[in-house]
Amino acid sequence: MTHAAGHLLRTWRHRRHLSQLELALRAQVSPRHVSFVETGRSRPTVEMVLRLCDQLTVPLREQNQVLLAAGHAPAHPEHRLDSPPMEQVSAAIDGILAAHLPFPALVVDRRWDLVAANDALYGLLDGLPDHLLEPPVNVIRLSVDPVGLAPRIENLDQWRTHLIHRLRREHDASADPDLANLLTELGDLPATHTAPAESMPLLVPLRLRVGDDVLSFVSTTTVFGMPHEVTLSELAIEAFYPADDATRKLLLQG
Repeated sequence: MTHAAGHLLRTWRHRRHLSQLELALRAQVSPRHVSFVETGRSRPTVEMVLRLCDQLTVPLREQNQVLLAAGHAPAHPEHRLDSPPMEQVSAAIDGILAAHLPFPALVVDRRWDLVAANDALYGLLDGLPDHLLEPPVNVIRLSVDPVGLAPRIENLDQWRTHLIHRLRREHDASADPDLANLLTELGDLPATHTAPAESMPLLVPLRLRVGDDVLSFVSTTTVFGMPHEVTLSELAIEAFYPADDATRKLLLQG
């Protein structure tokens, strides 16, 4: 058990490109103690596991795994979003999505599965095949599927490159195998056309054809600050804003 916990901590230390000395200095413990924990010679306390995980920025779900491997109970609870303890969170999410209208917004989990969305977002999905909209709907797959949104995205190569870069950053931070699978899928998809590179925008827009119009969006990502619950720590709110006056006018007109 203790050795398994040490192995997990060592793996996270390597992922963060830290030496035992650097981790020890950050956690204010001796390098010898870090070595003993990693090799299983010392069983870390709950406090020590959490201290090391904090310095290694280990996600809450994986912190629980380290604690279990060390023979301790998980420190971070996990609930379904529709369970009573999450009522205030759900209400906050609903309020944020509604307040963002008439612009599209959605909530995704750590796997980029759709958790919730407002009516403006669902309006952009009109006409897609029913099988693509059956839960769980993965937003990344939906975006690049040849029978999904891909044919409607005017700058598909640019948007897909943006998604790949973002997924790589998230995978580097979390080591999530589902994100690794998504990266593999995106890498295997054929290229369509290459957008001109002479003038790269400050923000990568999503240029989506809707009927006879092309809507252009930029997005922001919002997460909950200092979460101590697993589900909450893995939620992200993606809010889309008009990237030009034409898109703004079309959406405001309804």
